[in-house]
Amino acid sequence: MNEKIIIQLFITLSFCSCHAQTWLNNNSLKLITSISLPDINGRIDHLAFDAEHQVVFVAALGNNTVEAIDLKSKKLIHSIKNLREPQGVAFIPEGNSIFVANGDNGECDVFDAGTFQKTTSIKLSDDADNVRYDTEKNLVYVGYGSGGIAIIDAKTNKEMASIKLDGHPESFQLSKKQNKIYINVPDRDEIEVADLSTHSMIAKWKNTKASSNFPMALDEQHHRLFIGCRSPATLRVINTETGEDISSISCTGDADDLFYDQNDKLVFVSGGRGFIDVFEAGDTLKRISHIATSSGARTSLLLSSQKTLLLAVPARNGNTAALWIYKINK
Repeated sequence: MNEKIIIQLFITLSFCSCHAQTWLNNNSLKLITSISLPDINGRIDHLAFDAEHQVVFVAALGNNTVEAIDLKSKKLIHSIKNLREPQGVAFIPEGNSIFVANGDNGECDVFDAGTFQKTTSIKLSDDADNVRYDTEKNLVYVGYGSGGIAIIDAKTNKEMASIKLDGHPESFQLSKKQNKIYINVPDRDEIEVADLSTHSMIAKWKNTKASSNFPMALDEQHHRLFIGCRSPATLRVINTETGEDISSISCTGDADDLFYDQNDKLVFVSGGRGFIDVFEAGDTLKRISHIATSSGARTSLLLSSQKTLLLAVPARNGNTAALWIYKINK
């Protein structure tokens, strides 16, 4: 059986197992292949990408590992073991290193991406979570605990400052133009905004129309913040200068990752209810695809330059975990 037939059979069986259908236009994303991860059990959290070597790093939280997957060979090449609930992960090209935020002990472990050996560990409080990297300033931002963003010098791997919050941070985004950081704080039902120079809070925007705000994406050019809410399942668009809602639209449930593609003006939302939603982001939002995936597959990663979306699919209902690779068609 040739590769094309195998892929098509896999797609058909996977979609049938979801007991769901694809709504609207199904041409915006095309599932082209799946990389099996047979030894991975439990929940899968965030992903990172080494563009030069075409390697994806997957935080397998429930497995206490980070999986390194080669997209060229479509094979698992290494598993970093004995972690403590890895949630956030980032690849730092300048230091060829991998930052892993552990939820259980709050430590941010740093690994050499060539040897996969641990080089150091930065101790935060509990529940280290999302990780972002500022390429210009060579700083790593890590959300953690009951209310903080740690700012780490990626050259020295030392914490140099922190931003205090009112609750545990979920997704956050850095605005270089406005010199601000926008942070989802669902425990307080709000979005908090801090100045990146002073590390002080400058605004707190209460949620409207929907709450449980977890994923976030930023459109700096048009001063828009995209917020994925779970209660009810809603994609909100917020003005980054005023904090006021611009528009909102229903989206897939249990949203955990959200990306804005500025080239194609598309928004992607992946949710644990087993769908990816694709929206056109013009003056208003228009949903163009509602694509069935797999229950629990809520974390993803947009590779904009490659017109690719990666989806982490956990092991469920007798199916092994996998990394699904979609091509963006526009």
